[in-house]
Amino acid sequence: MLLYLLFGMAFKYLLPSKEGEDLTKCFLLRVVNILLHYIEKTFDVKSKILDFHHPHQLLEGLDGFDLELSDHPESLEQLLVDCTDTLKYGVKTGHPRYFNQLSSGLDVIGLAGEWLTATANTNMFTYEIAPVFTVMETVLLKKMCEIIGWRETEADGIFSPGGSISNLYGILVARYKQYPEIKARGMAVLPCIVLFVSEQVSIKKAAATLGIGTDNVIEVKCDERGKMIPAELEKNILQAKRKGQTPFCVVATAGSTVFGAFDPLHDIADICEIHRLWMHVDAAWGGGLLLSRTHSYKLSGIERADSVTWNPHKLMGVPLQCSALLTREKGLLGACNQMQAEYLFQPDKVYNINFDTGDKTIQCGRHVDVFKLWLMWKAKGTYGFEVQIDRYMELAKYFYKVLKKKDNFKLVFDAEPEFTNVCFWYFPPRLKHIPESFERDQELQKIAPKIKAQMIVEGTVMLSYQPCGDKVNFFRMVFSNPATRQTDVDYLIDEIQRLGKDL
Repeated sequence: MLLYLLFGMAFKYLLPSKEGEDLTKCFLLRVVNILLHYIEKTFDVKSKILDFHHPHQLLEGLDGFDLELSDHPESLEQLLVDCTDTLKYGVKTGHPRYFNQLSSGLDVIGLAGEWLTATANTNMFTYEIAPVFTVMETVLLKKMCEIIGWRETEADGIFSPGGSISNLYGILVARYKQYPEIKARGMAVLPCIVLFVSEQVSIKKAAATLGIGTDNVIEVKCDERGKMIPAELEKNILQAKRKGQTPFCVVATAGSTVFGAFDPLHDIADICEIHRLWMHVDAAWGGGLLLSRTHSYKLSGIERADSVTWNPHKLMGVPLQCSALLTREKGLLGACNQMQAEYLFQPDKVYNINFDTGDKTIQCGRHVDVFKLWLMWKAKGTYGFEVQIDRYMELAKYFYKVLKKKDNFKLVFDAEPEFTNVCFWYFPPRLKHIPESFERDQELQKIAPKIKAQMIVEGTVMLSYQPCGDKVNFFRMVFSNPATRQTDVDYLIDEIQRLGKDL
């Protein structure tokens, strides 16, 4: 009977249908088996990272995998096939040889946390409907603020949908702190405000969204390693004031996306104090390094920031998405964002309404991103995260030393990596002995995209590339995948040489 229902149009017989327990259990166990098979394949280095197809092929349909939506229900069996095919044609981001993004890997504890979160299917705006999760968020924010170096009584924060939104929150509260009238009267009552950011990162989308304008984002020059130059920041601030502009915020970086650079936070904090500017630190990528007693000194000065973005879904390996905006001043997020909607935030509830945190956000509906992080922290402890992160740093150092010895690879920076980012060019034999010139660089520009295209088609490995400033396309290796071993690093080098030798 169960098999018949699976093959028939039986969605209506699942729970909460009367007597739907057995069919629901059968269906979900089949789904779990599909997921377990996928997880096993993910960690198998012999499996492909992806079975690549072009967008038009997916739109047209592949071997019974049809993305078009019907007016009529399909069988549960077909849905199981669709689940299998969705994973089949996707990217195994937990594969040991997936190095494409800052967020990679598949943590099984975190995955279990995400499953539970989806099962609970609640919203984070009030304690009333998410009692455990809202308190859990408070515990996590307190822990993260303490790690930054802030006292519990003064700090605050919120989990948000990704680092870009957390950075937006940082600028939002910075503006509100200086100009609280913005909330009621809008940008028209403000002077021409400007903010400052490293030329290696972009905050322009947040500035555009907040009505500040991209022209009012001033990019500060960086040194050869991608770190903001404090003297240039000071110069830019003074120039802006002479032009009649009003500086209000500096966005420093702790772990830039491409180079993994850490700005000199103490020097930037000194300048911010002199000019009375809000200091926000984008530590979305580098924040996890605070958990390493060996490497946390690279973020020295972050405790002087007014706000910090930290993405546990990056270096800490929490499943996407998991990002936090942390502020040193308690109550500022609420004052900036609260609108006290009467249908949600009644003042006479039976419990402590300080745990109704939804009014601190610009959203109403908010996904539960905290449980998977909390569960992983319980499983690993702070020291477990430290061991994991220190191993990434060792892998980066190993990769750097291997490349340094090879004459067909050239590092973008000769010095040892400061973070897990290692940037490099590969020179095929025909370019290896050609002197540096514009013509050679025009040819070198084409190499990384061609090798990456072959990687994707063959599905053996995934690695990012990009140009930056006057540097033509180079590969960017990052280590944030707990499944990666030295053998996978060696494989990557061999694969680049195999795919690129005839280019």
